[in-house]
Amino acid sequence: MAAPGRQAGAEPRDGGAVPAGAGEVPEDMKMATYTHGQPSPSVEDAKLRRPMVIEILEKKIEYLRKEKTLNIYGTAIFGTTASFSGVLANFIFRHCFKVKHDALKTYASLTTLPFLSTVVAYKLFVTDALYSGNISKENCVLRSSLIGIVCGVIYPSALAFTKNGRLAVKHPGTKIQSLPSTSLKSKEAGHSMLL
Repeated sequence: MAAPGRQAGAEPRDGGAVPAGAGEVPEDMKMATYTHGQPSPSVEDAKLRRPMVIEILEKKIEYLRKEKTLNIYGTAIFGTTASFSGVLANFIFRHCFKVKHDALKTYASLTTLPFLSTVVAYKLFVTDALYSGNISKENCVLRSSLIGIVCGVIYPSALAFTKNGRLAVKHPGTKIQSLPSTSLKSKEAGHSMLL
C-alpha cells in the first residue's frame, strides 16, 4: 500500500524525502552521519576530525578578536562562576570550623573579591592581548585555563580558609574539631610494648 499523497512507484525525491547517502549535497552542507548498523568511526576519521577542530577554534578566536560583546559576556560569566566558587568554599569552611559569627561579612567578601579579581585578570591577560594580536591561540587557551584555576578555585578557597579560620580562632565559642589527644603514659606504654 502506498503512503498517502504518494503514488505507487514514485521516487522518494519527489515527495521531499531523500534516503541517507542518496544524491549530491552541496559542499558546505556535508557532514558525517552514522546510521544504525554502520561500523563505528575509524582511526582515519579521528585523523580528519583533529584538523577540523583546530580550524573551528581558529575561526572562533578570529571571531572573538572582531566581536567585543561576546568577550564582555564571557568575562562576566567567568567572574560569576568564580564568585559561586567563593560562596561554596565559604559554606564548606564555615561548616567545618563551626563558625556562626559574621556570616554577611564573609559571604559578601567571598562573592565580590573573586568576581573582581577574575574579571580584571581575564581582561589584562587574555582580552587585551587578544585584541592587540600579541597572543597565539594556544596561549589564549592556556591563560584562560590558568586564570580559571587560580582566580576561580585557589583564590576563593584560600580566602575562605583564612577568613573563617580567623573567625574560628577569634571567637572562643567556636570549637574546631581535632584529633583526640593521648597522654604521655599511653605513648610510653605503646612504645615499651613494641620493644
